Amino acid sequence: MDNPSDSVAAKLAMRDSIQGVPHPKIELFQLRNFIAPDLRADLIALIERDRRPSTIADDNGDSYFRTSETCDLDRDQPAVQRLEAALTQLNGIDPALGEPCQGQRYDVGQEFKPHTDYFTPNGPDYEKFCAVSGQRTWTFMIYLNDVDAGGATRFKVIKKTFQPEPGKLLCWNNARPDGSVNPNTLHHGMKVRKGVKYVITKWYREKPWG
Repeated sequence: MDNPSDSVAAKLAMRDSIQGVPHPKIELFQLRNFIAPDLRADLIALIERDRRPSTIADDNGDSYFRTSETCDLDRDQPAVQRLEAALTQLNGIDPALGEPCQGQRYDVGQEFKPHTDYFTPNGPDYEKFCAVSGQRTWTFMIYLNDVDAGGATRFKVIKKTFQPEPGKLLCWNNARPDGSVNPNTLHHGMKVRKGVKYVITKWYREKPWG
């Protein structure tokens, strides 16, 4: 049976302005200027209004592993609806498979140490997070602003680093071609050295979100 993720990669590759990372271990794309300045400003305002300390699944006991702030964005907000529509047009993924968009805010010194976005199979929180909607498939991440220093996203295994740029989107497949999770997606939200970083993340699942 065809892997649904194959069609996502094919659709992304058809867009002229998108750049695929040529690496055999990962499906990873970059798209600059994905969303307009006014939408970025509206999303930043929503993050500022509703932010709270970030948490992680499969807590490893390191209280400094993820030090950012987070908010779940209300789908009824016009800015969120604009964002969701743009993502659907780009990737062709059924919106029913999407988690709510999440906003993150990183102040000076804050980071998300090297991690993967999928839930570790047979990990302590796997059933809790995957019983209904299944595993995470694709990640779509958007930088909302310039950062004075730091705040890059580094994919350690493939030795590729992306610097924050307003409106730049990164997306990657969290699975291998055989459907198993891909540890080569390990990435590090590096420390902000100066300024503040705002990011949007959208994750998709194997089954409808519920």
